[in-house]
Amino acid sequence: MARSYNLADLLEILAEAGPDRPALVAGDERRTFAELSARASRVGHHLADAGVRAGEHVAILAYNRAEWIEAMLGAFKISAVPIPVNFRYVAGELHHVLSDSDSVALIGERSLLAKVQEIRADLPKLRHVVVLEDGGTNDVPGAVGYEEALAAADPSDDFPARSNDDRYIMYTGGTTGYPKGVEWRCEDIFFGALGGGNVLGDPVTSPEELAENAQQGGLAVLDCAPVMHGAGQWVAFMGLFNGAKVVLYTDHAFDAGEALRLVAEEQANVMMLVGDVMARPVAKALASGGHDTSSLLGIASGGAPLTEGAKAALQEHLPNVMFLDNYGASETGACGPSVGGKEGTARFMMKPGITVLDDDLKVVRPGEIGKLARSGHIPLGYYNDPEKTASTFFTDADGVRWSVPGDFASLEEDGSIVLLGRGSLMINTGGEKVYPEEVEVALKDHPDVYDAVVVGLPDERFGQLVAAVVSPRPGATITLEELTEHCRGRLAGYKLPRRLTVVDEVQRTAVGKSDYKWARSVLTA
Repeated sequence: MARSYNLADLLEILAEAGPDRPALVAGDERRTFAELSARASRVGHHLADAGVRAGEHVAILAYNRAEWIEAMLGAFKISAVPIPVNFRYVAGELHHVLSDSDSVALIGERSLLAKVQEIRADLPKLRHVVVLEDGGTNDVPGAVGYEEALAAADPSDDFPARSNDDRYIMYTGGTTGYPKGVEWRCEDIFFGALGGGNVLGDPVTSPEELAENAQQGGLAVLDCAPVMHGAGQWVAFMGLFNGAKVVLYTDHAFDAGEALRLVAEEQANVMMLVGDVMARPVAKALASGGHDTSSLLGIASGGAPLTEGAKAALQEHLPNVMFLDNYGASETGACGPSVGGKEGTARFMMKPGITVLDDDLKVVRPGEIGKLARSGHIPLGYYNDPEKTASTFFTDADGVRWSVPGDFASLEEDGSIVLLGRGSLMINTGGEKVYPEEVEVALKDHPDVYDAVVVGLPDERFGQLVAAVVSPRPGATITLEELTEHCRGRLAGYKLPRRLTVVDEVQRTAVGKSDYKWARSVLTA
């Protein structure tokens, strides 16, 4: 049977070529490639028996665990579309993603599903829920247990043929602050973000070539990033499709000592971190001594900037380690490695097809500023949002289609690209994306707040922190603690303001828009 670039096909190729090779480690759970594929098949058959059809959407709401990967691959087994959901979301945010994605099934941890129950009545398309046990005691009416479902399901690979055109969706934020579903073809995401079957070399030319990766010397990748985010998810599948053992960091809070223990225990060759928020604690833990890092060859980073200072701190204790710090975005995939900073900004040597364009979709001259753009293996657009799709994906006069998500950049003489920041003023705090407008709306919903502007400020550990300038209503007083508590039920914890300046009047631009430059100057004065 001819194989496609659907992720389930790729897993089955590796499982047939190297069934007993270690594929996945997550806490006490261990899976060979054959075991991972068989359990994913059980997920797929269960979903099909529950009425999920090819092309329909299956949401996944869980922390890092073996079942997360099984669930995603299980959806692909029946050509359904997995929808990763941020486990930090509160009920309102969950409602947006689950309704916007038209999810018909949900696989989630019991404790996290408590928030879904608050909005379940407003999700008429969600007709099937599978529960992953996590120690929670809350009831989920009408749901089926994950292990119970798998035990009763067929483990065979008896599925209809799959396609390169089967969909892959990753939700990300937009300039309005609402998450958007970036929709890819499986073939495009495989080559655009998942390494193309050969992370450091030429990509494969057919799915069947992946079988050779099952004969290579087995590498081990420790993935400390959440797999519900693009960076962590892409590294996990890069590892799997290169025949590596992928070790998921499963604690709910990052502990550098635990991560280094896993490096030694699993003999990890690559450790995936989320920028400085993880790198600096790892450097601090290394300084205390007592850690076996003899297996470690590289440190990968994505989702947040890895600064030169953090790299230097790590290199004090890992002088020979290679840094695999890549730029990527949900709308562009994995684009290229960092080649050092320039005047405090990030500089990358991008892959072919990635450049900087002006407003006429022409490549800028070296030294000029434009917007980062990628052609070739790029998304189809945003699910359920033709207007946003039209403002991000363009076809130039020569018929070349481009993804232009809004990162301002300059093109250098040597072909490298210096990133200057996103026009939407998105805040990146520890790898989580925060959009100012969303926080501003929550703040202004407080009865004592008259106006508010939110910006990101530099933070040594998290990269940026959320900060607000607020003007109170006449006669009212406002504290950071009060506003934080007010927002807690409306926003995920990482979106809450960490710094506050109260002013008599919030300054706005001539057309009434938020004056972010002014707000930043007030907060840093």
